[in-house]
Amino acid sequence: MLDSALSMDRHVTEVIRSCSYHTRALRHIRPLLTLDVAKSVGHSIVASRLDYANTLLHGTSTSNLHRLQVAQNSLARAVCQAPRSASATELRRQLHWLSVRQRISYKLAVITYKTNLTKTPAYLSDIIHEYHPTRTLRSADKLLLVVPRMSLTLSAKAFFCVSAPSVWNSLSYDCRSAELLNTFK
Repeated sequence: MLDSALSMDRHVTEVIRSCSYHTRALRHIRPLLTLDVAKSVGHSIVASRLDYANTLLHGTSTSNLHRLQVAQNSLARAVCQAPRSASATELRRQLHWLSVRQRISYKLAVITYKTNLTKTPAYLSDIIHEYHPTRTLRSADKLLLVVPRMSLTLSAKAFFCVSAPSVWNSLSYDCRSAELLNTFK
């Protein structure tokens, strides 16, 4: 769901509406499920909706991210059968779930890693470039990517050519230099 300003407000609203419906349904059947089954159902039906195309949300408004985080927190409480007063952060930690913002960065980093490693798909590989300074610098061998210089409006921050290098460069060197995808993850 796109709007003319690419603010992703409408998309976030639709995702939250869908997640809320399924979270309520999970609450009704939760007493009949074990924790493992509830985690599986919650992740496959609700969390997958939060994850769908979420890399497009990199650089979106804090308000949209907060709304999505509230939906994820509600899901965590439903899965754990916790009251509304329970700390959602602690519940997510017990469930081994990343926050919405962290999940967006994680998925963007994995896509960047795969693109860097295999140089495919070409349409992504062509828009990210390795950092090669014109003179000898300590950062020359740090496996960094070039962040394009442009007016960083809210929508420009979401461009893959901007968001991917930004997230990639924020990772540790050990992470960027991982030779296998499982090691990187």
